[in-house]
Amino acid sequence: MTPADTAEATRSTVQKFLGLRLAGDTEGLAALFADDVDWMLAENPVVPWIRPRSTAVECAAQAEELARYTVPEDARASVDTVLVDGADAVLMGQVSGTVRATGKSFSGPFALRLTVEGGRITRHHLYENSVSIAAACTP
Repeated sequence: MTPADTAEATRSTVQKFLGLRLAGDTEGLAALFADDVDWMLAENPVVPWIRPRSTAVECAAQAEELARYTVPEDARASVDTVLVDGADAVLMGQVSGTVRATGKSFSGPFALRLTVEGGRITRHHLYENSVSIAAACTP
């Protein structure tokens, strides 16, 4: 596979990931994640949907858990930039929402690094405004 082919395959998988995430398709996401995933999201003990994950099923469930703990009507995410270099992609944008239990809102920028191998996501590293999210989860 040429470098251009690899980048195109990565871009295609990222677009599929975004579509499945937007649709809330946990089963589709589980099929898109590799059996073992290098998952990284800064630990945040007061945020119930942020926890260590490593399997396809655990990674796919994150979207479902986020929906359970936040108000769906208030959830917003926009992707402003997608950079692809071979098997790696970086998505940057803004995210906001409201925590169901507290009624408090959070917002801020995010960057998501994904690695795609064999059409499946093997790395998911998310960088976000964890201070704002923690404050919204704290009564």
